[in-house]
Amino acid sequence: MQELMTAWQADVAKQPQWVQHWLDVMVIVLGVFGAAFSFVRVEARWVLAGFLAGAATMLGLYSQIGYSRLLGLAHVIFWTPVLVYLLRRHAHWRVGATLSGKWIVLAVMILTISLAFDYTDVIRWILGER
Repeated sequence: MQELMTAWQADVAKQPQWVQHWLDVMVIVLGVFGAAFSFVRVEARWVLAGFLAGAATMLGLYSQIGYSRLLGLAHVIFWTPVLVYLLRRHAHWRVGATLSGKWIVLAVMILTISLAFDYTDVIRWILGER
């Protein structure tokens, strides 16, 4: 597992700086804050579960195929249902009243942006761009 993580970190380090920062933002907002808010919000439990399932699947894919556009498939599979779930619960966010409500808005924005990249990458991979 250590070798896999070292290889992953080396491949991520080859990416443009903005990609590295984007990955950091996703880990902090979806992973760290998702875990923190999971004690008080069911939405956060969904975000955290989707984040962890996506990360585990992405590492599994990475171990088999290396760093490629197909890695976005892990997000497409696990994050799309989470985003749909969050949007359907819009009436329960309580954005003005709670910090966790504000976090949900941020999580939705990050999931939406990430999925736009992920769907594009997966489609490009299907079309032959590796």
